[in-house]
This record gives sequence, structure tokens and C-alpha cells, in this order.
Amino acid sequence: MTAANFRIERNPNPTSDADLAKAFENPGFGNYFTDHMAMIDWTLAEGWQDPRIVPYGPLTLNPANAVFHYGQEIFEGLKAYRHADGSVHTFRPERNAARLQASARRLALPELPTELFVEAIRQLVQVDERWVPPHGKQQSLYLRPFMIANEDFLGVRAAETATFMVIACPVGSYFSDPTRPVNIWLETEYSRAGRGGTGSAKCGGNYAASMLPQRIAYDKGCEQVLFLDSCSETYLEELGGMNVVLVLDDGTVITPKSDSILPGITRDSVLELCEQAGRKVERRQISIAEWREGVESGRVAEAIAIGTAAVISPIGELRAPDFTITNPPVTEESFSMRIRSLLTGIQNGIEPDTNNWLVKLV
Repeated sequence: MTAANFRIERNPNPTSDADLAKAFENPGFGNYFTDHMAMIDWTLAEGWQDPRIVPYGPLTLNPANAVFHYGQEIFEGLKAYRHADGSVHTFRPERNAARLQASARRLALPELPTELFVEAIRQLVQVDERWVPPHGKQQSLYLRPFMIANEDFLGVRAAETATFMVIACPVGSYFSDPTRPVNIWLETEYSRAGRGGTGSAKCGGNYAASMLPQRIAYDKGCEQVLFLDSCSETYLEELGGMNVVLVLDDGTVITPKSDSILPGITRDSVLELCEQAGRKVERRQISIAEWREGVESGRVAEAIAIGTAAVISPIGELRAPDFTITNPPVTEESFSMRIRSLLTGIQNGIEPDTNNWLVKLV
């Protein structure tokens, strides 16, 4: 399917310029949605069909729809950035497409071809270009591609119909001060995912399973929760919505390796930039004891959380029921913050894109 295959149905009541300006004043995250959304249907018999851009609005689903009962649902998250020349770009969308395909395989959903994934995003952003915030305001247009099983059937089997969609919303900087440390609660009772489970898939069930531990973290005065592996309860996995990276005193950058961790695209991009800067990067098991002892000895120089929304955030304290790890402070001159500045500079067209990571949408 190509751009010519997309049917465009314009919203008859688009957001006014005044309301759009109000949204840009304080967009938050997921508070204001664009005027349109992308949709593509799939059936087992006919494959992908009817790609279209339609007015943003509610979905009508039968109460017996499979997604309600068996959780066949996956999603992605990426952003579109306005550059100084007015053009709009997104960052490594083919990686999001590949991850959506991997999630689809694990959830027994159909795999959307990469070119169709990227085209759906391009078509939506072109129609709703006015929703992409101006350059230089530390804002972007967040894109949420997702897929649901939508067969009206209660039998326990993979659904034979599905719908892929993309919605979008303007977002501001996740944290007003990127050097402000976030505190993390170490979860010792609940697991995010187990070996052979859905941990490496980006599906709603993983996030639902993290909600109670996340609430516990809030009660402990923390903003995120860190999960350990479910087998030995020894090794770091990931946060509720971000990956963990430690920077050692010799410059080595280490991050947990596990089959039950979601492969973070922002994290992998950061690690590639670290390698290009001459840093040694290790993807391996990291025990909570290694982190704790590393801070005490000075071996751990920086502890950071990485994700699409916040990019890079320093971890202040890691709090557990019987101990607290107080990590070294991070400043604008710290290595992680310099890498953050480089990555966001590439995304916003300020730094040269030597890796060809950007894809022009408009």
C-alpha cells in the first residue's frame, strides 16, 4: 500500500487556532489529541485493507470483542519534531515498526509491514501538521500507534480480525529540568514479567501488572518502580516504563540484559552514541548488589533512566525496604546529560544526523 491507497476523510469541525494555541501553552502528556487518526483493518482471509485517515473520535465495539476479554493489544510510542526550517521529522520509526512486529508475534496478532507503519504515521502527520509544536519550545508531537484484536467472539483463540491505529497529541518536556533526579522504589514482592512471558512485548498487560507496584512506589515517595528478575530476584530488569543504565568510573556504560525486558529504542540509540563516543558498552546481567556496592566504592559514577518520554533522567535514590542507594549527583556537564543533549539535538535538527536516524514526514 502507498500514500495513494490512503483514503482521507477530513474532520468537519477541526480545532480552532485559539484552542490549539491553548494546547501548546501547557500540553502535558495525552491531554489534547489531534483532529484525525489513522486506521487500517486486517482479516485472516484478506489481510491488511482500507488504510484511511478519519476524524478523531470514539470507537464502537461489541461487548464480546476479543480485546476486552483476552487482552490481545499492543502499542508503540514515538515523536515527530519540528525543525527550524519548518519541516517535520520522526526518529527511527523502522525500529518501532520492528518492535511492533515482534510484539504482534508474541500476542498472536498480525504483523504490520514496516512501510505501512511508516506511511500511516506520515499520512496522519501531514493531515495534522498544524498540531506539531513550533521549533525551539522543547515540545513535540507524540505518536501512539497501536493494534487491537476486534473479533466479536468469546472462544479462547487468536482473533481473526484486528485494527491498527495511530493517534497523536502534542507533548512538552517530560521533566522541566532534565538534571532533576527521580527516586526509584525497588519492588521485592511483585514481578513485571517472567521468563517466557510477554516482558519483551509492548502490550497493555505488562503495564497493567506494573500499576499496583507503581502505586506502592508513589506511597514511598518515589516516581518510578524498579523490577528484579522473577527467577532469582537478584538482577535488574527495568522500571515501570523506562530502561536502566549505569555509567562506571572508567567510562564503561552497562545496562541489564534479559529476555523479559522491552528492547528500548531510545536506550539503544543512547548506547550507540556512547559507543561512537569511544565508550565501552556492556549489555549483561547486573545484580542489585553490584549497583549498591558500586555506589559505595565509587565504581558507579552515574545512574540514569532512559525512555521515549523523558529521554534521559538521572536516578537520585533507589529505595528498598531495608536499604537506600544514594547515587552520585548528575549535572549538565555529566556524561549522560551531554549524551542527552546530543540525542535531543539530533531529533530536533540541531545536531547533524550522521547515523541517518531521522525520517522526514513533512
